[in-house]
Amino acid sequence: MAFEEYDKYEQSELVQKWLRENGISIVVGVLIGLVGIFGWQQWRNHQARNESAASQLYQQAKVAQLSGKADVAGQLTDQLMKDFAKSPYALFAVSDRARQQLQDKQLDKAQASLEWAESHTTEEPLKALTLVRIARVELARGQASGTLTTLDRVPPGSFQGMVQELRGDALVKLGRMDEARKAYQSAMSALSEDAPQRGALQMKLDDLAVAGKQGA
Repeated sequence: MAFEEYDKYEQSELVQKWLRENGISIVVGVLIGLVGIFGWQQWRNHQARNESAASQLYQQAKVAQLSGKADVAGQLTDQLMKDFAKSPYALFAVSDRARQQLQDKQLDKAQASLEWAESHTTEEPLKALTLVRIARVELARGQASGTLTTLDRVPPGSFQGMVQELRGDALVKLGRMDEARKAYQSAMSALSEDAPQRGALQMKLDDLAVAGKQGA
């Protein structure tokens, strides 16, 4: 037998032996891989169906709200909270509910809605914005100390203009004027030159300056 043919024969024997010893493992591995791929596709399809259903419910809630059917909008929002709590559409619906509750002066209900939204989102920008909204409601309810506690939970660097202005407002309520001034100055530094809030913020700083002179 020529060397080339012997090499081919030997390699063939080695391959067959390896397959006999490891064939079952290979088959099992392939099957596991196929199951994994199939399972992942099924999960993705399930997620897509869920998001589609949640999107439809949210659109229906928006239409009901705009049509003046508050009860229907409320029922649809409740369904989103129950069946699709992890969907961003549930977060949007609850945020819309909180906005309406604020307009209706239902501050306690608005705070409860926002707290639900905050606890059900893992997206940092949305969580930060919701915390700012909670702090604003707490301040409107006269809970200045609670406002400061909530603002401390906002991730550093997120919405600093709003955070520091709210912090200043809470500190004014607590009579801590020097700290309030520093907070307002920090808010001013965080805002761009053309930010519309700068005018109102400057008025707050001016009011503190006047109060300081009067108290001197």
